Amino acid sequence: MKKITRITTQQKNASRYNIFLDDGNGEAFAFGVDEAVLIEFRLRKGLELDEETIKKITQKEKLYQFYTQSIHFLSYRMRTKKEIYNYLMKKEVEPEYIEKIIERLTKEKLLNDKEFAEMFVRTRMNTSSKGPKRIEQELREKGVSAVIIADVIPMYTYEEQYDKAYKFMEKKLRQSSKHAFRKRMEQLQVNLTQKGFSRDVVKDVASEFFGERDADEEWNALVYQGEKLVRRHGAKFTGYELRNKIKEGLYRKGFSFDLIERFIEEQLEQD
Repeated sequence: MKKITRITTQQKNASRYNIFLDDGNGEAFAFGVDEAVLIEFRLRKGLELDEETIKKITQKEKLYQFYTQSIHFLSYRMRTKKEIYNYLMKKEVEPEYIEKIIERLTKEKLLNDKEFAEMFVRTRMNTSSKGPKRIEQELREKGVSAVIIADVIPMYTYEEQYDKAYKFMEKKLRQSSKHAFRKRMEQLQVNLTQKGFSRDVVKDVASEFFGERDADEEWNALVYQGEKLVRRHGAKFTGYELRNKIKEGLYRKGFSFDLIERFIEEQLEQD
């Protein structure tokens, strides 16, 4: 048996205490404990402890320290159970302790994957240009279950998806470009799909803009691309061959046959 001879407050943390024991060979520092552990085991001067009790105290103290570190980790933002698990694993916490910590945090309502997922979807909707499929992927990566994901993703309604996708496409199309409208639209639809918007939303939004393209801007873009092709092929080809090269090049860039023919007639009529 060992007897507690002295309990002192730690200088850097008033809620932690140093425990000194005497095993018959004089007093010596034994271990430090948090106030919660001190109270739980009713540690006091003169109390005798056997090896089994000391082991329980040190294990409880170790668990409590990992628990408080988890609380600190949670203080920055909400986390999923998987995020807490990974955090403690990086600190090389024993799996048995991790399980107990997660169980306690869940019981205390500090961990709740459903609430986390709802908050995550709302935040992404309000602060990013991501669609629901990308958000769903992020939730999976954070360890949220498929059942919870299926329950929260519908929060991102079709109307909200449409509005966000429309604003994205509208903003991009306002920017000047030397490329064909069709090519730009194809790329924008690819971009929206990559951002996680559904095909139906992307298709519906795109249909709004196909009737609004600026004819002058499209013509200017075609002239720009056509003149580049003339400079590129003009030294090697003339007449019919040059016209075909220009037509093929402009078509691949997404311009309509009517505009291509107009360019050929106006710009290459001398050939």
